[in-house]
Amino acid sequence: MLRQQMDAGPTLGPSVAELVARYREGGLRPTDVVHETFDRIRRRGDDGTWISVAGEAELTARATELEERVDPASAPLYGVPFGVKDSIDVAGVLTTLACPDYAYRATVTAPAVQRLLDAGAIYVGKTNLDQFATGLNGTRTPYPMPRSVFGGNLISGGSSSGSALAVAHGDVPFAVATDTAGSGRVPPALNGIVGFKPSRGLISTVGLVPACRSLDCLSLIGSSVSDLAHVFDVAAAYDRRDPYARTRRRDRLDPLTLRVGLPPMGELEFFGDEPMRRAHHEARSQVERLFARTTSAPFGPFLAAGQLLYQGPWVAERLTEFGDFVASHPGSVLPVIREILGSAAAYSAVDVFAAEHRLGELRAEVAALWEDMDLLVLPALGTTFTTDEVLADPIATNTALGHYTHFGNLLDLCAAVVPAGVTSDGRPAALMVLGPALADDRVLGAAAALAGARTAPATPWAVTGPTSRTTLVVVGHHLAGQPRNGDLTDCGGYLLARTTTSADYRLLRSGGATPVPALVRATSAGAAIEVESWSVPSHAVPAILAGSSPSICLGQVTLADGSVQLGFVGGASIVTDPDAVDITSHGGWRRYLASVAAGH
Repeated sequence: MLRQQMDAGPTLGPSVAELVARYREGGLRPTDVVHETFDRIRRRGDDGTWISVAGEAELTARATELEERVDPASAPLYGVPFGVKDSIDVAGVLTTLACPDYAYRATVTAPAVQRLLDAGAIYVGKTNLDQFATGLNGTRTPYPMPRSVFGGNLISGGSSSGSALAVAHGDVPFAVATDTAGSGRVPPALNGIVGFKPSRGLISTVGLVPACRSLDCLSLIGSSVSDLAHVFDVAAAYDRRDPYARTRRRDRLDPLTLRVGLPPMGELEFFGDEPMRRAHHEARSQVERLFARTTSAPFGPFLAAGQLLYQGPWVAERLTEFGDFVASHPGSVLPVIREILGSAAAYSAVDVFAAEHRLGELRAEVAALWEDMDLLVLPALGTTFTTDEVLADPIATNTALGHYTHFGNLLDLCAAVVPAGVTSDGRPAALMVLGPALADDRVLGAAAALAGARTAPATPWAVTGPTSRTTLVVVGHHLAGQPRNGDLTDCGGYLLARTTTSADYRLLRSGGATPVPALVRATSAGAAIEVESWSVPSHAVPAILAGSSPSICLGQVTLADGSVQLGFVGGASIVTDPDAVDITSHGGWRRYLASVAAGH
């Protein structure tokens, strides 16, 4: 498969955590950010990312209102710009679904979007999509056709194409999207960023024009998993007006102690794309190194459920929303969309019940698999396509794009997508973490562990008043997903890298009911110990240390690359403690906990 010259990938702006921290420190104002946001969008021109953008005066007025009336510490999304997929209502703004003749001006803002606004976020505009949210490729729009930030004429993915590109181009740190068949997962995978499809009903779909009402979810796309977890905390709320509403279940288990299912490589489909197969195999080996408890899991039941989506009567559900419009305005609808919706008329009520019965059987089969695993990790993509390839064969290519996503909502799963490097010819690869309904916290935790470092902004925003930051190496309770990690994230800290020390350290465990891990330099028989490097505001370091165990102090830590950083190390009391247990052989605190959980 011939590929054109590829580009570098996403160019990210400041994260949600970075913006919020800078605002609270007083080194940045929302007006600075909205002017930069508007300039970024204007400089790039109409490239298929946005359908409509708020005026600069409107954005400035919102930013000024926040500066004058809102305490940054009181609003979790204070001054954070975001985009909204143009199938979701924002009061006073046209909702088009990429079909100008269908457009209407919304009078009420969707509750999920309103929660973001109430938390201090700044609405920037409506993002492009495949018409009527029908497609996974991004080419099905009457507006300029978007392309992946990786270049090579690669498709952007859809239907939430613009939401992914708004993040990948650095316009906004997050965007609201949707997911029925993979629309919130395929575009981030094709643009080197992250996406999260919550369990159905946790984020209200009121104010969303439905594609398939019984399956639709609002999803989130961003530059880091931690950002999306933060936004999810704001957006998720029980809404009695949503017939599928559910209450969120919180779960604080260490994600690296969970059982992770991996299908045999022979069951995975890469459509003849050998570079993508090799990229996934490499990413999969990293999963096996990171998670101590992996198990083989069959992919067949998931694939069989996915085949029901477009080869079964669920396509007819789209006619409940768009059938009358298509019948009365056939010329307003793109030919490929007319063909897809036209095929729905072939299904009978008998077909609906037969498909429901088959889906019930597959749900029961998958439910049994969850007894032996907590999460499932798959490729997010089996291959990629250029726009020319999709336009030449729009149905078959779209089906291939959904090979690993179509079953998600039919089986009532939650999922997150994270980048997994690039193929040997420069195309994006991605992993998808799936869990059963209401396992959202587990999915996000595992996705964060897999994502590791967030890609640094290629073109940092020019803002005033830089705040001094410190790189801090952590080894135990402050690791991502561990009990004290909030001490880092709450002050605006963000993960730089997951790495190891040089090979001359020991890891000790002291304490009783609340064990404390401690990193100490070895005089002999040392090993490389898993650690994380975090960037935190320098002024917050004393408070972070004060919240740690008295037996832990700050010292120099030598990393695997030979660099020396400030980090948490064991104090003299641990080094001389006769009851301290040497757990160096586990290679890190997470693997030690996983071993304990497994009863070893």
